[in-house]
Amino acid sequence: MQVRARTTRRSLLETAARLFDERGYAGTSISDISTRSGRTSGAIYFHYASKENLALAIVEEHFATWPELIARHRAARLPALDTLVALSFDVARAFRDDVVIRAGSRLWMERKAIDAALPTPFVGWTATVTELLEEARAEGTLAAAIDPGTAAHGVVCAFFGLHTVADALDGRSCIEERLHGLWLLLLAALQADPAPAALLSRVHDRAGAAEQCRPARPAGTGTARSGLAAVGAARAK
Repeated sequence: MQVRARTTRRSLLETAARLFDERGYAGTSISDISTRSGRTSGAIYFHYASKENLALAIVEEHFATWPELIARHRAARLPALDTLVALSFDVARAFRDDVVIRAGSRLWMERKAIDAALPTPFVGWTATVTELLEEARAEGTLAAAIDPGTAAHGVVCAFFGLHTVADALDGRSCIEERLHGLWLLLLAALQADPAPAALLSRVHDRAGAAEQCRPARPAGTGTARSGLAAVGAARAK
């Protein structure tokens, strides 16, 4: 029964996330979630006490995704700027491909309509980027004139601003190519010895090699390589 309850709860959360992503918080009702999920309103309220509670669960999962992703990149023990760039592409793909991530972002933007205390965004990202830039300075790869804290704020603003524009223009379908272009600009200022294209090429190559080491996916479950590797291949043509 516990497994079934967890499965149902997860299904409801993902259904609600799709609707919140499509229609926003105000445009989505428990009745809409019931219709889309095929579950009764009573079943929804059994798992989530209110629409606000459901929205909060989505936003909390959005925020909970990042520490694990950051830890995974940290564990690779790459140079700090390489880690920062590789991490950014994984985050970009999550925003493009994961409906819970997208819904969590939209719900936070609509937070004034939600009667629940939501986590504060960007603070954690700014701290993470600051740490990586401080490590880059210790490695000797950060330009001497760059202050890590100030630069981190700029990088976070540029990254999430890029997402806002990309979402408005094409639903983030070209986010990796746009992010590649952004890093060409940012790295030219951040690197002690500017070589943005070389760093991006290393990151793309590692992503492609990592993908080749993974077990083959069953048909229909995804592309044979990551979007990051695909961008690298496209740039090489």
